[in-house]
Amino acid sequence: MEIVALLVAAQLAQATVSPAARCRQLISFYDRYGVGRSNNSDGRRNHTRIGAEIDCERGDFQKGIAIMEDLIRKKAFTVPPPAQPETVPPLEAPEYGV
Repeated sequence: MEIVALLVAAQLAQATVSPAARCRQLISFYDRYGVGRSNNSDGRRNHTRIGAEIDCERGDFQKGIAIMEDLIRKKAFTVPPPAQPETVPPLEAPEYGV
């Protein structure tokens, strides 16, 4: 029963995150955790990563997301769930005393 609830929650979360934000999230995740720290690491120069970023910039979000998810899996990471939209109030909000 709990597994079904988690799957439904994950599907709802995916529905609320824009594809552009998901692309940025996966590319940032790869840039942070998927690159090696050695001199021989391709890091941000990885051509697959660059291609996915270009796909996202051109508006082909599904292709970019699929490529980045595959690249993250090939690095033996679990693909992160979609991030929830930020709920930080703007700087002019009363919460900041402005």
